[in-house]
Amino acid sequence: MPEPETRTVQLEGGRRLDRALALAWPDLSRSRLQALIRDGCVSLDGTVARDPALKAPGLAALALPSAAPAEPQGEAIALAVVHEDEALIVIDKPAGLVVHPAAGHESGTLVNALIAHCGESLSGIGGVKRPGIVHRLDKDTSGLLVVAKTDRAHKGLSAQFADHGRSGPLERAYLALVWGVPEPARGTIDRAIARSPQNREKMAVVRDGRGRQARTHYAVEEVYGAAPVASLVRCRLETGRTHQIRVHLAEIGHPLLGDATYGAGFKSKAARLSPAAREALAELGRQALHAAVLGLEHPLTGEFLRFESAPPPDLQRLIEALRGGERA
Repeated sequence: MPEPETRTVQLEGGRRLDRALALAWPDLSRSRLQALIRDGCVSLDGTVARDPALKAPGLAALALPSAAPAEPQGEAIALAVVHEDEALIVIDKPAGLVVHPAAGHESGTLVNALIAHCGESLSGIGGVKRPGIVHRLDKDTSGLLVVAKTDRAHKGLSAQFADHGRSGPLERAYLALVWGVPEPARGTIDRAIARSPQNREKMAVVRDGRGRQARTHYAVEEVYGAAPVASLVRCRLETGRTHQIRVHLAEIGHPLLGDATYGAGFKSKAARLSPAAREALAELGRQALHAAVLGLEHPLTGEFLRFESAPPPDLQRLIEALRGGERA
């Protein structure tokens, strides 16, 4: 077993122990430091200090244990890596890949793939060699996703995703094919979202005060058909709720093509598509949603990174088929 790393810092007092140590060692999250303090890994002037709220001066010493082995196990799964450095990795996730292990998906996930791909470059999130998931994409949504490789990067990225670009640099844009054409062509959907009381597997728009605030900005980019049957919409998230785009667009009467959960009542509209578009939609077999743009501030260097991802082949085939069917 490797020897713990030892760190020391002189504290002046007047500030909570966990806050003071977080300022001294920004590569460790405050929650991680709180756990280390409670586990007896921190001492003040040679006396173990187990209270994160303690305010006292003295020489603080931290015995930082090595990160525990990764859980779950790594698996050799091919990944489309868009960018990677010592702090983070950006993946272009294919449709069908689950992000995190859960009931029914204990293996074969993006996390399993990242553990195998990153190996020893994972320095430990919360004391475990694992990738730091700061946002997710639904299993059947494709596109760009960033993952932290270190505790410090995890803390910085988490703060950006909590802000959702309202005051910070985070940028996220999605391409969605929807039934019909939203009116107006550019607008904002500001409706709270919560777990559906009728079906716990679904999310639903609820009255303000009963759910969590959710705001989606959208703009129609293309319209298909002389009597428009579908359109391509670009969505920008100001919040990050589960199924947010799918729920919001369905709420205004324009669910995603191929969305069996939120657009089941629109299946008959497929009869209005051209034969080529009907075939492409059947082959898609999922909701027509793609995370096309991801911009963020690098949590270590402060550099702004921006990535774009073209629609994957299955979605592009559907777009081209819709364009061929009397694009308006």
